[in-house]
Amino acid sequence: MPLLKYQFKPGIDKEGTSYTNEFGWYNSDKIRFRSGHPEKIGGWSKYSSNTFTGTARSLYNYGAATGTNYIGVGTHLKFYISDGTAYNDITPIRATTTNGILFSATNGSSTITATDDDHGAFLGDFVTISGAATLGGLITAAVLNQDYQITAVTTDTYTFTAKDTDGDAVTANSSDSGNGGAGVDGAYEIHVGQDNYLQSTGWGADLWGSGTFGSASSLDANNQLRLYSQDNFGDDLVFNPRAGSIYYWDQSSGTSTRAVDFSSLGSASNTPTTALQIMVSDVDRHIICFGSNPIGSSTLDPLLVRWSDQESAVDWTPTSTNSSGGVKISSGSKIVGALRTRQEILIWTDSALHSMRFVGAPFIFSFNELKGGVSMVSPKASVNANGIVYFMDRGGFFTYSGQVSPLPCSVRDYVYSDINLGQAYKIFATANIDFNEVMWFYPSSSASEIDRYVLFNYIENVWSVGTMVRTAWIEAHLENNPIAAGKSGTDANYLYNQEFGHDDDGSAMTAYIETADFDIEDGNNFMLVSKVIPDIQFRDADSENAIDVSIKGRDYPSDSLSTLSTSSITNSTQQAFVRCRSRQAVLRFESSGAGYGWRLGYFRLDTRLDGRK
Repeated sequence: MPLLKYQFKPGIDKEGTSYTNEFGWYNSDKIRFRSGHPEKIGGWSKYSSNTFTGTARSLYNYGAATGTNYIGVGTHLKFYISDGTAYNDITPIRATTTNGILFSATNGSSTITATDDDHGAFLGDFVTISGAATLGGLITAAVLNQDYQITAVTTDTYTFTAKDTDGDAVTANSSDSGNGGAGVDGAYEIHVGQDNYLQSTGWGADLWGSGTFGSASSLDANNQLRLYSQDNFGDDLVFNPRAGSIYYWDQSSGTSTRAVDFSSLGSASNTPTTALQIMVSDVDRHIICFGSNPIGSSTLDPLLVRWSDQESAVDWTPTSTNSSGGVKISSGSKIVGALRTRQEILIWTDSALHSMRFVGAPFIFSFNELKGGVSMVSPKASVNANGIVYFMDRGGFFTYSGQVSPLPCSVRDYVYSDINLGQAYKIFATANIDFNEVMWFYPSSSASEIDRYVLFNYIENVWSVGTMVRTAWIEAHLENNPIAAGKSGTDANYLYNQEFGHDDDGSAMTAYIETADFDIEDGNNFMLVSKVIPDIQFRDADSENAIDVSIKGRDYPSDSLSTLSTSSITNSTQQAFVRCRSRQAVLRFESSGAGYGWRLGYFRLDTRLDGRK
């Protein structure tokens, strides 16, 4: 038989079996489709060599009038503002103690015990100590007067591990018999959050040391998965840990100044004390809380939407002369999330999608239910791209462009059959506008942390899947590249420039794509493949860079695949000679080298009939 040119349908299709998707693509990792052809995705490199503390699940990028480009980084332990490379700790202070902390140390131990009757701290919280004197030996004033994470708590005491200014542990000696002096101050940061979602309340559901033994606990911002929402109010930043307080960072005060609670701002009037999510309405300049406490109450109403007076962060008291107000959503039991679009704000409850539009006085905003029976799988599972909103529910994907429509997905069963819905609140959506893509990052069923993504090209209407550990992402806007949060192999937390080069932060990145099963004459005969003629476009490759092309085979759809041949294809390879025999065949294209990208065209195979046995 003559050479056969194989043209496989664009996109990954895993809704049926590999055999039912004949002449399609079935598996992939680190692959996108562009103009109908698969190619290796872009790599990534560290945004900065500096690390930050905790898992980042919220990133926000904005530019100030001064020309400075800021990134807000919210982790389950800290909140940072970055103005380039440094991560400046602006975590709000919950409480302070003045001249009221005493220390004790044990010879041969690096554990320091602090006594403070009013600390109110939980395990894992952070305290910044100042004004301490040496304990007399190796536990010097420089050792004590630092930022520490608390390792154990009682009602009146807590402990931490002494360290030097480089972060190395310091062990007390026999001379460390002092108490740190009479002028020790402590600044206690807001309580840390969890790095995993908790499913229920009861004894043991709270942070260790945060309650009395045997007592039940409720889930709130202090003991639940820490999710932040953030937005800029002019040059300043507002942010909110879900179900927690709302905080304000004044850009003019500098990156060494911490954010403060809204209630502490000058002229504050009935500012909310808790919210599920905050947002600034960019057209009309209201600060909006989705899920909030009513005026006169400190209890969170998960369906109450409240907004400030126009152009004000402090006036939340409705009057006849201002535009502040509030409305309770009519359906559902809680607000899951909200998304700002071009003409309206979309609000998902756990049972419906609602629209919020600015209409001016006297009502200020109008509210309408757009569709019942839909929700979001997580507060951050929606994204606006190309004028269309894409969102992920607990059972499928949807779009909104004036009306809600299901988004046909060729990998839906693959995603939902292997997803950890117990950690669904970690799922987030993002857009990669340079490649006309939206992506959802999610944890697989065997993982507690995000380890996979599903990608949709909204111009070409094709899907692909892959693996990647990312916990937050911001689109390329003020920055040249998308920026994402993740962990390195040493478990350190970094931001990464995505779509940067071809590698995994300087190391080789494995990428592959695999066809579905194909045969000739519907499998009535065996086929013999003797030659492969490649069509590959390499990028930034030298003569040694290669793609491995493997031919796999099986005789029946239920059989396991066996690798029959693997050929290394370089940019100078004209043809590869093989000898493979099977009823059904699968092609796999894989690269594991560093420093180059690639794109597939059409492969030709020398394929001929080879009998029935």
